[in-house]
Amino acid sequence: MFDVKTVSMEWGGKTLTLETGRIARQADGAVLATYGETVVLCAVTAAKSVKEGQDFFPLTVHYQEKFSSAGRIPGGFFKRERGATEKETLTSRLIDRPVRPLFPEGFYNEINCIAQVLSYDGETEPDIVAMIAASAALTISGVPFMGPIGACRVGFVDGEYVLNPKQETALADGRLDLVVAATGEAVMMVESEAKELNEEEMLGAVMFAHDECKQVVDLIIDLAEKAAKEPWEISVSDDTADIKARLKDAIGADVAAAYKLTDKSERSNALNAARAKAKEAFADAEPQTQMVAIKTMKKVEAEIVRGAILKDGQRIDGRKLDQVRPIEAMVGFLPRTHGSALFTRGETQTICTTTLGTKDSEQMIDGLEGLSYSAFMLHYNFPPYSVGEVGRFGAPGRREVGHGKLAWRALHPVLPTKEDFPYTIRVLSDVTESNGSSSMATVCGGCLSMMDAGVPIERPVSGIAMGLILEGDEFAVLSDILGDEDHLGDMDFKVAGTENGITTMQMDIKIAGITKEIMGKALEQAKAGRAHILGEMTKALGSARTELSAHAPRIETIQIDKSKIRDVIGTGGKVIREIVAETGAKVDIDDEGIIKISSSDLDQIEAAKNWILGIVEEPEVGKVYTGKVVNIVDFGAFVNFMGGKDGLVHVSEMKNERVEKPTDVVSEGQEVKVKVLEIDNRGKVRLSMRVVDQETGEELEDTRPPREPRGDRGGDRGGRGGGRDRGGRGGGRGGRDRGPRGDRGGDDNGGGGNPDHMPAFLKED
Repeated sequence: MFDVKTVSMEWGGKTLTLETGRIARQADGAVLATYGETVVLCAVTAAKSVKEGQDFFPLTVHYQEKFSSAGRIPGGFFKRERGATEKETLTSRLIDRPVRPLFPEGFYNEINCIAQVLSYDGETEPDIVAMIAASAALTISGVPFMGPIGACRVGFVDGEYVLNPKQETALADGRLDLVVAATGEAVMMVESEAKELNEEEMLGAVMFAHDECKQVVDLIIDLAEKAAKEPWEISVSDDTADIKARLKDAIGADVAAAYKLTDKSERSNALNAARAKAKEAFADAEPQTQMVAIKTMKKVEAEIVRGAILKDGQRIDGRKLDQVRPIEAMVGFLPRTHGSALFTRGETQTICTTTLGTKDSEQMIDGLEGLSYSAFMLHYNFPPYSVGEVGRFGAPGRREVGHGKLAWRALHPVLPTKEDFPYTIRVLSDVTESNGSSSMATVCGGCLSMMDAGVPIERPVSGIAMGLILEGDEFAVLSDILGDEDHLGDMDFKVAGTENGITTMQMDIKIAGITKEIMGKALEQAKAGRAHILGEMTKALGSARTELSAHAPRIETIQIDKSKIRDVIGTGGKVIREIVAETGAKVDIDDEGIIKISSSDLDQIEAAKNWILGIVEEPEVGKVYTGKVVNIVDFGAFVNFMGGKDGLVHVSEMKNERVEKPTDVVSEGQEVKVKVLEIDNRGKVRLSMRVVDQETGEELEDTRPPREPRGDRGGDRGGRGGGRDRGGRGGGRGGRDRGPRGDRGGDDNGGGGNPDHMPAFLKED
């Protein structure tokens, strides 16, 4: 029934298996990839014809994680997989970016590539397996895919490169999380986060990854030799040499002049005029010829721009190849935000704001690993007005999610630990102008806004976008590329980092890969550009502010014994709710006894802190506390003086004078100062108000005559009793030998008791 074809190899200590012919047989290509116990199915389907008027390549990649693959049921109200999560969106882009350039120019058939995670072992990351499965499915489908590609993840631990580490531990145990996709000849895509690696270490990681990718490429070729379908016959487009020549004659000079204009809007208007002129030149031609002429117009523009750069070193805006556009940065220009920055580089500009929150503001993520929480978020917005266009304005698209994550990776390695800075951080980047690398502007602006907010980052981070013009063996690397240089060039290579090293690197190319020489040149040129941008950023703010904004919440952390957690929370949360309601501060407590108290009002924090410390601390005899009268009885008043502690102030301890009723001195709810006199073995506390100044809380000298020892008092009473014919009673107590009181009674009896009132056993003596 099934014609199953399988290939396998040992790779990174696990078995990688590719299988086809058993599942999804109606797709053009379907591969089940297994690595460890992680299994991903990728199915590829392609339209057999091109839609009328289609002039672009409609490739769509969907990556989906099935919760069942990890033995989980989705959380939330809807118990099924729904819209793409951030990770699914980023992985879809990760697959799309290296395979898109490997389709021939002019191929416009629609292609769907759907990758689904069917099993996840908790160790082997499914994104790499999905990239391999997609490459294999495209290779055997018969579509004109000039692959295959291989993919792998690389870590850097103790100076050694590690193949396919778990993503969560790549940076926890080492200094690098790098994903690379490559053909057998060249690298196609790079995505990374690093802890300040230098250029040599980063380049070495990419080359290490390329060598590992070659093994995967060979395995996919082995599968294709067994199971590939017949390749499609694609029609070769008509020769456009004559049309291109006519266009150059008609508008070549106009295009060259337009690209010498430094202002983007002026250049755009000049190019639109040249394109209108080109349409007029072909107004009498056949409709098909007119369409070809419009497409060829882009090639003419590219040839003119690329030729000027390679031959004369002349860039669109007149800059040198390694020159960065003018930069202006300012911080603190928004009055109510916790931190803000306006970063402008040429015609690219972004407003970045930083907001600090408590643990309640952390982002909850429901994924295959289970629930997790993120205390750092970076959100990037790209409204249509930033490029002077009219367009959709709403929820972020894949591009915005991807650019935001790139900036997140650049800044994440320099953030302080939660112990040093227990805040949730959200950076928001609103791009207001764009003409080249708004994501790197977001890195610079986001860094400045965090510093303005008082986030103690290790070192400032800057970012730069590099471009490439490659014709044969001749190439030019461009620093800080414009939007047009990006569109007409061969590479978009973004690098961000501190003065000590790289924190992130991303590369996308439009050709069949670049060499080690080109990448090395780009990294060195990017290093100089980053240093220049850091210098310009320092003019606005050189280091993080030492004080938080007046509008930001303050967080104070205290540690209590785990055995006291229940006391702070109370039955059903009663105590902690009361603390929050009474003080106005937020209180978070974890299972380790770490309590975070937050509020923008320091008095509220102090009140909540003292309340909690009062609950967990034990009272000390002789120490003065502030308390509240919670109950009044005939013989005194009960005072709550340590949050969860109550003690009794006897009526005799309220003043240094006689008090008839406790209500003459205190009332319920009244705040009083008390001193701990005694704590008995049952935990009952005896308090005094009379020895404490109720205004200042200072301890007063006890002016009341000291109470006589009980033994002496007993003797006096015995003597008096004897005079009243009660001496025998005192003697009786002494005769029974009842300790100190018996002794006192016996001594007093000698003072003259009436024998008639003496007990019988004493009379006999």
